[in-house]
Formats: sequence, structure tokens, C-alpha cells
Amino acid sequence: MAQGDLGLIGDEQRSNWIRLRTMILLRWFAVIGQLTAITIAQRLYNLQLELGLCYLAVGVSIVGNLIAISVFPENKRLSETENFMMVMFDLLQLCFLLYLTGGLHNPFSLLVLGPVTVSAAVLSLRSTFLLGLTAFVLVSGMVYYHLPLRTEQGFVLRIPDIFVYGQWVAITIALIFISVYSRRISREMNSMSDALAATQMALARAQKLNDLGGVVAAAAHELGTPLATIKLASSELAEELDDHPELRDDALLIREQADRCRDILRSMGRAGKDDLHMRQAPLVEVIREAAEPHQDRGKEVLIEDGPGPGGEYTQPQILRRPEVIHGLRNLIQNAVDFARTRVWVEAMWTDDVVSIRIIDDGRGFPQHLIGRIGDPFVRRRRSESEKRARPEYEGMGLGLFIAKTLLERTGAELSFANGTDPYTTSVDQAERRGAIVEVAWPRSKIVAEPPKPGTPLGDNRPIEI
Repeated sequence: MAQGDLGLIGDEQRSNWIRLRTMILLRWFAVIGQLTAITIAQRLYNLQLELGLCYLAVGVSIVGNLIAISVFPENKRLSETENFMMVMFDLLQLCFLLYLTGGLHNPFSLLVLGPVTVSAAVLSLRSTFLLGLTAFVLVSGMVYYHLPLRTEQGFVLRIPDIFVYGQWVAITIALIFISVYSRRISREMNSMSDALAATQMALARAQKLNDLGGVVAAAAHELGTPLATIKLASSELAEELDDHPELRDDALLIREQADRCRDILRSMGRAGKDDLHMRQAPLVEVIREAAEPHQDRGKEVLIEDGPGPGGEYTQPQILRRPEVIHGLRNLIQNAVDFARTRVWVEAMWTDDVVSIRIIDDGRGFPQHLIGRIGDPFVRRRRSESEKRARPEYEGMGLGLFIAKTLLERTGAELSFANGTDPYTTSVDQAERRGAIVEVAWPRSKIVAEPPKPGTPLGDNRPIEI
């Protein structure tokens, strides 16, 4: 499954989300701060600055903003290149202003981190690397090349060389650390957002299919009576039209088509537009429904059930929720994908817990990924032999995340492990050594409440003769 199939957003597309208005507003804040700092330094502390060049540096930003406001609409979305150029311009303008005001002797030199942090959060890795490298080169140059800060009496304001070196080291480390940290956090958030979007799409699809089944059942129920009436009327017309063979054939054709419609509706779904069986079912039947699409994929799927300690013999009726069916289906699909020949689905219930274990005879989960199973976009790199054996399989690393998210939404707890089932005989232990996924619900979360006495399961269909 390709990323485009789910409509997920890549890094290049995300960089196009930033509005020009946002960048202009941030630049206005920077301009106000720079003008305020220059004014206070010159008026309050009587520092001797190159005011003409300082105001020129700030004026370039003002002119750039005014041109952008007049030329482009406010809702314009910047492309990756345009965003990169905007941030690069801000970095160069800031470093030029720092060059005019003491370089690393200026405490505001830490503001160099701002453009690089913005780049790491919203731009691509290449753009972030170029901006970080540019910032490093400019900061390193300002260690030796800058205009000194002078007081009114002509004294040069400078910090000891060891502190300048420490400032350079601190800014360099901060450039690397904050860039990596900001990019890592933004990627985690974007990945989670994409994965949750894919989960919502999967759940919506399952819900639509479930609703479609209810619509089909309602249609089959509602059309049963009119079709029976058409059949009865056509039969009576056929008997009364013995003297008119052509009309009699038409009446028989109507009856034949009514029978055909009845057979089609019977095959489309069960009767009852509000049937309780559409909302709850025995535990094993829900498992069978989840496993049905993967029964004929060349792997044997065995379903085993039984009560646990203290559990009653009769299997419970559980809620037939789309999240449960779709989540179990994803887990079974994953087991079938990586099994050699066989998958076991074991259902067990007690007075407190209902659990389902899915075991395969494959190689199991990679040890280094067990702790991360259930995170979005986590997938194992396939070997060449696996690619040759299953060239059609290409996952995104979302299957287990979607299953985990949907099932946890129903109150389940999931655990992932490798190993042998301790409750099997020594013959079976050699087979059940693959991945083990256990889904456990508190009984109150998944077991359907028994219907009250006298509650109908649905509208009764008329008796067909």
C-alpha cells in the first residue's frame, strides 16, 4: 500500500501549508524587536552604533514585507522553495545586524537559533541542513569579523575570549540539538497525525460496510411483502387468462421475475431492519467474520475456543462493533502475511475477561521492534528471499497501529511477544513458535447485555406459502 493510496501528506506537501501572512507577521515582530533594541542601545545606553547600516538592515525587512503584502494575496501558501528563501533571508538579515553590533559579544546572538528551528519544524531535511550550515558558517565568521560595540567615551564593550569561544560552542551545539529535537518532534507529531487519519479512514470504511449490511437487510425485509403481493396477483391473472395465451405468458413472466427478486433479496442479507443480531454475535462468529477474507490465502487459519478458569461453558455474546472486526482482521492479516503454513486464533473467556490470542508459525516479531510494535509507520525491512516469495506484499507500517488503536478504543489491552504456547502438547510446540498477539477485554467492555424478556429481535417477516 503506497502512501498516496491513503492520501497521507509528505514533508514536501506539509511545507506548502505555511501561509505568507504567517511569515510576514513573524517578520513584523522581528522588525519591532530589532528597532526597539537599536533605539534602547543608542538612546538609553549611549552606545555608538552604525545607525545608518543598522536601519538599512531593518529597512530591507520592512520593504520586503510591504512588497509581499502588495503583490501576493494574504491567503497565499508558500512552496518549499519560497519558505526556504524567506527563512534564509531572515537568517542573513539577522546575522548582518549582529555583525554591525558586536557579533558574538552581543547577547542577542542566540536569536540565530530561531530561523533554523523554524526550518527544522516545517521544511525538508535538505533545506534544514542548508540553513543550519549557513548559520554555523556565519556564527563562526562573527567570532573574528564584526564591528565592536563602543560606549559614548569610546570604550570597546567585549567579553573575554574564553567566553566568546564558549558562546560559539553553545550556539553550535544548540543549532544541532534544537534542529534535531524540533525535527524529531514534528515528525513524530506528523506521523501520528497521518496514522490517526488512516485509522479514521479504515474505521469509516468498516462502518460504511456495516451500515450497508443494515440497509440491505432492511430492503430485503421491506420488499418481501410487495413481492409476495405481485406474485399472488400474477398467479391469479395467469389462471384467468387461459383463453389469452399471450397475456397469460406475460403474467407468468411477472411471477417468474418476482420469484427471482425474492431469491436475490434472500442472498443479500437477513431480514429485520433493526435486528439485534446485527449488533451482537457469539464470540467465535465475530472471529470467523474477521478471519473470512484471509481463509483462502494459502495459509490455514484455525479457530479454537473454550472457557478459562471459572468461565461458563457457553461462549459469550459480544458486541459486533466495526472497531472489533476491523482490528481483529488486521491482526489476522498480519499473522497470515508472515506465517509459513498455519495461523491459530484462540478465544478464551472467564467471568472477568474475554481474550483472543493470534499465533502463527512464522519467524515472529524482530526482537528490536517488539517494544515499538503499535507505533505508526514501524515496519521490518524484508529480506530478498521474502521479497521473492511475496512480491505483492508492501506494507506501510500502519496495520498494527490501526488494529491497536481501534481495539484499544473498545477497551482492549494488546500485548505482543514471541515464543511457544505453554498450553499445547510437545508436538504442537514446534509449530507455534511465531508471533503471539493477545487481545484482552474486561468482560463488561465487550460482552453484550442479554436482551430483556419480551424484547423483539426485529420485525417478523410474513409467512411465505
